[in-house]
Amino acid sequence: MELNIVLAEPRIPQNTGNIARTCAVTGARLHIIRPMGFEPDDRQLKRAGLDYWHYLDITYYDGFNDFFAKTDGKYFFFSTKARNCYSDVQYPDKCFIVFGREDAGLPEPLLLRHKDDCVRIPMLPTLRSLNLSNSVAIGAYEVLRQWGFPELQNCGRLTEFDWDQTES
Repeated sequence: MELNIVLAEPRIPQNTGNIARTCAVTGARLHIIRPMGFEPDDRQLKRAGLDYWHYLDITYYDGFNDFFAKTDGKYFFFSTKARNCYSDVQYPDKCFIVFGREDAGLPEPLLLRHKDDCVRIPMLPTLRSLNLSNSVAIGAYEVLRQWGFPELQNCGRLTEFDWDQTES
């Protein structure tokens, strides 16, 4: 199964680095739509992504037109302005979950063209939004949960003990 995470015009390198790390540990592909508010070799970006960069499948696009021309699939647009809850939709294989700029979100004309595919993460009405990297993690793990967490390790190990060890 293939999950595609899309960042439209990200502005904060630390967020993008955190999202890159989420993509690496889940096997999701990362798509970044330019312009970005930083350069791909930004020190803060690399630091936030730790040493996971070589695990990434990342593609850059020169704007939304380039992105839509080069991709094909079912798109879901995460927005605080959406009417549908992110957990109420079914995410098919090879879907794209799309997130907007930290300071502006996704363009409203884009949202309106895809109104049935816009989803939101519930939150208090008096606050603006969640952090972008947190929103991406919530969206990605909902998709993966629906798919049964394919190819992901679903059981951890203790380093000093064995889970089946009886206490003494």
